[in-house]
Amino acid sequence: MFDGLAKIREEAELSQEDLAKIIGVDRSNISKWERGKEIIPLKHLNTYANYFDVSMDYLLNLSKIRNYNRVNHNLDRKIVGMRIRKVRNKYNLTLRELAKVLNTSSSTIYAYEIGKTLILTSFAYQICLKYNLSLDYLCGRIDAVLINV
Repeated sequence: MFDGLAKIREEAELSQEDLAKIIGVDRSNISKWERGKEIIPLKHLNTYANYFDVSMDYLLNLSKIRNYNRVNHNLDRKIVGMRIRKVRNKYNLTLRELAKVLNTSSSTIYAYEIGKTLILTSFAYQICLKYNLSLDYLCGRIDAVLINV
């Protein structure tokens, strides 16, 4: 799932230590993310994507599209929440039904939808896989909805 993280770092000839300084985390976090031991938080994934000028979809192997035109580089919890709600409405899912898909609670989905909290990367990834969506779209970085693999 996350081998794109190491690939893009290595292409840039950066060490994990160098990248950790750029991202603002400990080197051990970079190592854990690259090895799939931990899931990179969306805010750090966004920083990665912005720094390397690549799509989140490319980093997480959701798409072979390396980058998109006209990218919004900022993550906005409210936009992410609105897009989650759009997906839920498009597929006529209740809060409870989407929560069941993600193995979480309805209140968690509601907190995401109102922008109280930013969705977990793992949940966003699951939504993208299940509904063939771009993570960059879900996170408000682009306007296109579907992934072109």
